[in-house]
Formats: sequence, structure tokens, C-alpha cells
Amino acid sequence: MSELSRPIWPAYPLSAFVAGLGHCYLGQWKRGAIWFACYALALAFLSARTLSGAFDFGEPFVVTALQFESVAYIDVAVPLAVLVICLLDVYLIGLTRRTAAKTTPPSASNGS
Repeated sequence: MSELSRPIWPAYPLSAFVAGLGHCYLGQWKRGAIWFACYALALAFLSARTLSGAFDFGEPFVVTALQFESVAYIDVAVPLAVLVICLLDVYLIGLTRRTAAKTTPPSASNGS
């Protein structure tokens, strides 16, 4: 199945699951890799700030890491913002492809 004949809608849940995965589905590999790297960096930022106090020897790691009251709003907002902007980018790519498919005349593919 070529990139143009694929349905666009699966790219949206794929991007919501992992940033950049919808771009890869649409054939935009470099763009997908960049979005995934941005999302991974945002998650690393979240993990580093959240887990900074989790390595105390007095408490078990799992219990300390799952204490959500120590998570600040900005720690969650950064990865969420990257994910929302990635979804918007996938939507705009899909919109551009739909518009291009509607404006391309059928005789253009015949070479007439």
C-alpha cells in the first residue's frame, strides 16, 4: 500500500500513544524521529526531576517513585505539551494531504 492510498486516521492514535509514531506511519521518518527525540527528552526531564529524591536509602525505590504528590505541574506539562503539538502536526500533515488529493485533477495522473 503506498503512502497516498493509506488512510490517515491511524496516525492520530499512534501519535497519541508515542510521539512520532504517527509521522512514521505517514512516511515522515525524519520528522517522526525528531518528535520522538523531543518527547523522550521531555520524559527524561520529568523522570529526572520526579525521581531525584527516589534514591534515598531509607525507602524502597518503587514506593518513592510512585508518590505523585511530589510531581509539579511543570514536570507533567512539558511532555504533555510536546505530545499535543505532535498531534497537531500530524493533523496538519493529514489536512495537507487531503487537500492535495482533492485539488489534483484525475487527468493529471493519465499524463494528458
